[in-house]
Amino acid sequence: MFPEFQIVRRQRPVTIAVDSTSSSRPAANAAIEAACDGPVSLSLSSGGDVLTGRYDGRRVWLETTVGSRRTSHASRRHGVVERGSRRRVRRFALTLTGTMLTALTCADGDWVARARVDLSEVGVEPRAESWLAGLSMSHDGAASDVRTGAFGQLGLRDIRVVTYADGSPFHDADGTVLLTATSAGPGFFPTAHTSVWALDPVTYDLVHRGALYFRRDGLVYGDHATHLMRDGDEWVVTTSTWAGFKAPDETDPSKPWTPVGVAIARSRADLTRGEHVLDATPLELPTDGPGVEQCPSVGVWDPHLVRHDGEWLVGYVSAKKYFDFHPMLAGGPSLDALTLRAARTDRTATEGTTLVPLGGTVVVGASDGRDNPRHVRARYPVFDLDLEEVAELRSEYVSNLPWPTLIPVGNEWLHVAFDGTPHGGRLPGYGTHGEVVLSRSVKA
Repeated sequence: MFPEFQIVRRQRPVTIAVDSTSSSRPAANAAIEAACDGPVSLSLSSGGDVLTGRYDGRRVWLETTVGSRRTSHASRRHGVVERGSRRRVRRFALTLTGTMLTALTCADGDWVARARVDLSEVGVEPRAESWLAGLSMSHDGAASDVRTGAFGQLGLRDIRVVTYADGSPFHDADGTVLLTATSAGPGFFPTAHTSVWALDPVTYDLVHRGALYFRRDGLVYGDHATHLMRDGDEWVVTTSTWAGFKAPDETDPSKPWTPVGVAIARSRADLTRGEHVLDATPLELPTDGPGVEQCPSVGVWDPHLVRHDGEWLVGYVSAKKYFDFHPMLAGGPSLDALTLRAARTDRTATEGTTLVPLGGTVVVGASDGRDNPRHVRARYPVFDLDLEEVAELRSEYVSNLPWPTLIPVGNEWLHVAFDGTPHGGRLPGYGTHGEVVLSRSVKA
């Protein structure tokens, strides 16, 4: 069904501050970084809130001033730069990603998080547009070559091809293929956001084009695991609401938590360039139906859309609990009239559901993670529209949960995946992955 693939390139475009001529930000996604040859401080301010990262040549810490309350935040384990190290700190940065404020140092090109604080714990809501409207950035001390703007990424994951409604790739005027990706922040999923990239199918170079944010529930979120689709004269954007996710507390089930869902937005603006805030509303995706084994669902994510034979098809993931999840497929005459077509509830760690037009029909690719039952681990299954497995994608299955993102290039195919390699040191924990892994089909 698909040829065998071999890896042709690995790359990781780490960027802290995406240069901008303005310090105002449309979303809680901001960064200031500077070269330093001595003590330096970097600050983000809005109204009476002042958020500062400090580096004195050996220690890194954060200070927050909210009204009359001032607090200091330091990590005993990670906040000290080792004495006598040959890896001299060259740059210092302060980032805002969602509600997380992080200070980082850079030596020999490697960024390491040294201190961080969740601003919700000190009474700041940086995702409010009124707070963002007053945001400014400043520096003090031995700072030079100062860069301000959006936060870029520590890694890329959840990569999808930008498509037309029929599932074919959307190409830019210069022939490059456009992708969306989850730009990893310095921490768990709420620190990430959706970015747009151009991929040269010959050189495999990636170029950053912009970012998408989502206005919902009165705040602006960096939701991700996104599909950007061109339908007629408008863009349809479906995303997973990971930016607002709060996991259940297994030790105290009575504590409030926030599930992951799928949201949809539409726009006639050029979403392939620049930063955009989109008004998003819930996309209701069915999780049970006649003829399909009923299974309770606590969340859905990874949406992917195709219009085929006059019907909308939507692939996605449903979770029985966090984190026990499986692929789903729904269909209907419109996106507000979907019914469940099929589900693979035998999987416990399968995601990245991807609809691929092939030979006049549509097949469904997915990623079987290593936490699945033994016979379906670390592989890329290919299903028909009843989610019956019909093939397996023969491409290297790297770490984490790489997706089966396939791009036809003439008579060949590209597979764009990602791995679980972290960046940023140990303080951020899970969520700073991954490296982009490109494979090309092997000619028989």
